Amino acid sequence: MNSHFASGGSFETYLNPVYPKSFPDPFVLKHDGNFYGYSTGSAEDGNVFEVITSTDLVNWTVIGGAMTPLQPSPPFYWAPEVTYSNGRFYLYYSSGNETLMEIRVAVSDKPDAGFLDSGHRLTYEDFAIDAHVFIDDDGSKYLFYATDFLEYTQIGTGTVVDRMIDWFTLAGEPHPVTRAKYDWQIYDPNRKEKGGVRWHTVEGPTVLKRKGIYYEMFSGGNWQNTTYGVSFATADTIDVRDEWEQFSDGEKVLPILRTEPGVIVGPGHNSVVRGPNNRELYCVYHRWTDAGRVLAIDRMDFTGRRIFVVGATHTPQPIPFAPSKQDSTITDLRLDDLTPSFLCEMTFRCNAPVADSTSASIDFSTSDGGFSLELDPTANEARLAGGVHQFHRDFDWNAKHLIRLEVDLRRLRIAVDDEELPAPETEPVKSISLSPNNLGLEISSFELTEGFEELFEDDRSLESNGWQTIGGANWRIESGELLIHTANMFELIKHRPLPRCEIAAYFRIDTAVDSGGFGIALRGEKKDVLRLSLEPSTLSASINGESKHRLSDGIALDEYHQLRIVKTGTEAYCYFDDVLIEKIEVEDLATSAFVFADRMSCAVEMIRLTAL
Repeated sequence: MNSHFASGGSFETYLNPVYPKSFPDPFVLKHDGNFYGYSTGSAEDGNVFEVITSTDLVNWTVIGGAMTPLQPSPPFYWAPEVTYSNGRFYLYYSSGNETLMEIRVAVSDKPDAGFLDSGHRLTYEDFAIDAHVFIDDDGSKYLFYATDFLEYTQIGTGTVVDRMIDWFTLAGEPHPVTRAKYDWQIYDPNRKEKGGVRWHTVEGPTVLKRKGIYYEMFSGGNWQNTTYGVSFATADTIDVRDEWEQFSDGEKVLPILRTEPGVIVGPGHNSVVRGPNNRELYCVYHRWTDAGRVLAIDRMDFTGRRIFVVGATHTPQPIPFAPSKQDSTITDLRLDDLTPSFLCEMTFRCNAPVADSTSASIDFSTSDGGFSLELDPTANEARLAGGVHQFHRDFDWNAKHLIRLEVDLRRLRIAVDDEELPAPETEPVKSISLSPNNLGLEISSFELTEGFEELFEDDRSLESNGWQTIGGANWRIESGELLIHTANMFELIKHRPLPRCEIAAYFRIDTAVDSGGFGIALRGEKKDVLRLSLEPSTLSASINGESKHRLSDGIALDEYHQLRIVKTGTEAYCYFDDVLIEKIEVEDLATSAFVFADRMSCAVEMIRLTAL
């Protein structure tokens, strides 16, 4: 076990590196409730791309090599990434002699072994590495990768994007996403093998989308040096022909993962994966130790257009949180007395021959009756409360597929393999049951996490979706923000009291009186147990009214920041952005989590509450 209990408390913790052996350029895939890690290079069994597996992102088991080497075999195999679709796993990788590198794709029917090269070369530049597949909301696919720019102002490697026609073919129209702009991205000021030029490197792309904004995380500098680090760039559309806007200049704004002298060396080449509870995001990356580049994980999050990582860490951290409920190999499912807000993921497949099948349904009961998600292989469609979603004609019902169900009081979102289904507004869901009929429906993983993530993406009233407001305020929801103007204390409360929880809020402050503030808090039956607030007049974060953290000079409060409390048992961790302000002892009781604003004008972009 890599995890352990922190002394004097109830938090189980982990310590980086979570896999202390050589595991460079790590990529982690979550599939069917398990995590699979892949790395650059060869495995001891003679295959390439070592595979490790885990159920919690912390404790890893070695499986072996993922792919049979090419024949004849090139000397280098770099940066594998695996994408799953419709029963097949696609492994994108680069191979060659280090000077000449090409991106190829291998295929397997399982995630941990058996990959064979498909015979398809995707790129035709002399040097192409670090493939990353991104699938947009409309199902369109893109390949991001790194290649060289020899006639650019900052000569060196940068990232590009090309549209994918299918899993094996690119459109052949790559255009730049991020190229070097700053000195922190210098690989070598006099790179001999490139003719002595000042060589820059931007590589290792991984792409996320949140609230309509695209984020490309990337690594910059020399992977062998302490200057190596991770930053990101943003764009409002994936088809923009201009380069994306970079966040870090390396001087005023540092990379979001970087060397900490004497403690952490050369963190980089990251991927991103959701944790076991499907709410938390984790940045997966390598960093240097005497064993080479080893595997580390740290929590990451967004605030506005910004990504931050709570790390790179070298001290004990709370282990990734488990779901509230989880199970595997379910043929009969019924969940009663559900809370009004939860996130549920389940992996399903059809065991019966499609020609012999009728349908199966997942039934949701509510106070006004209910509705069903009906899965119909014969018609190759899903039906939800009168709406119909037609699957693509190659949809394989005997393969594993993922249903993601997000319920937040009257809001309902359902997606199958990231394809969102038209969903009705509903009364709160009270129970879920599975009716397999003769479809032979098998659920091989089931994970339910209590809580919600409020993104203010519609302009309905707060009260209509379960928010209780205390105190007076002028507010409106506009362009994904809750805008608040209040002359006194204003509180927003939602959901039942929880004994263990995380509450987080993204906020910005426009104006505030001298004694005003914004914060999050936990309230017991008779009193507040913990209040974490940001006070503009003192530029400090306070816990229970006592200043605990002075903000950095020049920090802009009219840009988005995050306050977060994680409470488990008698311990609570209080954060401002990526900074742990303090760990404190609290009473071990159920508390209601809420957000408050006092005498100010501010905006809130997200409130998240998760049962732990």
